Amino acid sequence: MEFYVAGTKLVALSEAASLVRAAQDHRQTVVLCHGCFDIVHPGHIRHLQHAAKLGDRLLVTITGDTVVDKGTGRPLIPQDLRAENLAALDCVDWVAVNPEATAVQLLELVRPDVYVKGREYEHNRDPRFLAEKDVVERYGGRLVFTSGDVVFSSTALIAAMEQTLDPINHRVRRLIGDEGLDRGSIDRLLESFRRRRVTVVGETIIDTYVICDRPDVAGEGPIMTLRPVEYRSFDGGAAIIAGHLAAMGAQPTLVTALPRTPKSQELTRRLAGQGVDVRSVAHAGPIMEKQRFLVGSSKVMKLDLGQPLTLDATRGQELIQIARDAAAESDAVILADFGEGLFTSVLMGQLCLALRPLVDLLVGDVSGRRSNLLSMRQVDMLCPSEPEVREALHDYDGGLSAVVWKLLHRTAGRSAIVTLGGEGSIAFECPADIELSADDWQTRLVVHHVPALVPYAVDQLGCGDALLAAATLTRLAGGSLTRAAIVGAVAAAVESQQLGNAVIGTADLRRGLYRLCQARPATTAKDAVTAVSQTGDQLHLAHA
Repeated sequence: MEFYVAGTKLVALSEAASLVRAAQDHRQTVVLCHGCFDIVHPGHIRHLQHAAKLGDRLLVTITGDTVVDKGTGRPLIPQDLRAENLAALDCVDWVAVNPEATAVQLLELVRPDVYVKGREYEHNRDPRFLAEKDVVERYGGRLVFTSGDVVFSSTALIAAMEQTLDPINHRVRRLIGDEGLDRGSIDRLLESFRRRRVTVVGETIIDTYVICDRPDVAGEGPIMTLRPVEYRSFDGGAAIIAGHLAAMGAQPTLVTALPRTPKSQELTRRLAGQGVDVRSVAHAGPIMEKQRFLVGSSKVMKLDLGQPLTLDATRGQELIQIARDAAAESDAVILADFGEGLFTSVLMGQLCLALRPLVDLLVGDVSGRRSNLLSMRQVDMLCPSEPEVREALHDYDGGLSAVVWKLLHRTAGRSAIVTLGGEGSIAFECPADIELSADDWQTRLVVHHVPALVPYAVDQLGCGDALLAAATLTRLAGGSLTRAAIVGAVAAAVESQQLGNAVIGTADLRRGLYRLCQARPATTAKDAVTAVSQTGDQLHLAHA
């Protein structure tokens, strides 16, 4: 199938050779990357960006459909779409399809100045790669290996999806059916998020990812040595919850504590640009920053910078008053305790008492061991993880339903969505006509399990925050707790496929919920692509 268009990045292999010669005649260095590129993931992007910096022009060639040898059903994406995906990247100059199983003949024809391979090939003794290496060295080119600082495998991602796609689809579709969700009701639900006023009270945190080259051992002793190659910072804590709400169409107000510094002013302006109204009390010291050091796709160390927040009694009362003023203008309040010292148990209790009469929906969430879950009194919905619930109640052996009932009884709460990591979440609800002091939780606690919607998480950071924002807006719009858990699970799934605290918006939720409502379950990852293509959605497999 010919899909090349004159004047575009998509070129035939013979034209690619001519373009390379012309560039070299003008003393430009041409770099070549070759591969299947079935799912273009973060590792691919960084590989190509690194390669582009090694020369003036970057040619990317992909293995043709007929010669891909990666198992049944591969490639997942046909060659014309794979080529178009790569051509959409700014760092790529030309894209061509290679009809051969290896790059040997390709290299002999094109003769790039630099041939770039991933770090995993540096000690590879595969005869096919050695033949490619021999060609490059014979005509005088350079073979360069990228640093390999972010490594993902398309094959592993696809295999993981195929292993769990069917059971996830079956269970979630049953819940979807029970909730009466279809495209029309999804559109109406997401439209009802618009202009909802939500106040978020909690700590603001900066999450920084320090992406490092491969570790070494220091000469003076058994100490791991890391070399940072890139820093990426994200708004975290209560700030990212407010960011999610704004991206989902709501009008959030963030009530927090910030130092009076240029960095705080910059953060306030950044959030205001997203639609978040920031109101803060002053505190001494810098904004809390948490640095996570990554080698490849693994986090090897976490470093907390800055001292825990400490508000004196006057500042604490000022925080309560700011929260009261914001809540008086809001439909809901989210209390987000990240355990960084902004809330004491007494202050949290005072906040709940002050805010409860002002809003129809009061939501609480915690993170970490130093949070004040049991001080969140008379909250409509709690969203802790299972370890956080058990830690708060010091109950590590009881059945989860009994433990959650105890939590609701202690806090006078009515419902909870408890996250279970890779096992998804469980929604617990006590009917309005049931006394919480009753002990027969086995028959009076309504329970629904929502499985995790993706089998492989690129990064778990921020999944709970995305779930919290989506579930709160669903409840605020009149949705059931089960519906809130489903929408929250979609938000968490989208977040889990991205590195760092990315903002999740309405388009992400709509796309994910639409796919859960597909009439026919997909039996393989390739079937999922076909089904998505037939419905006109974009080919974005992270949430399939």
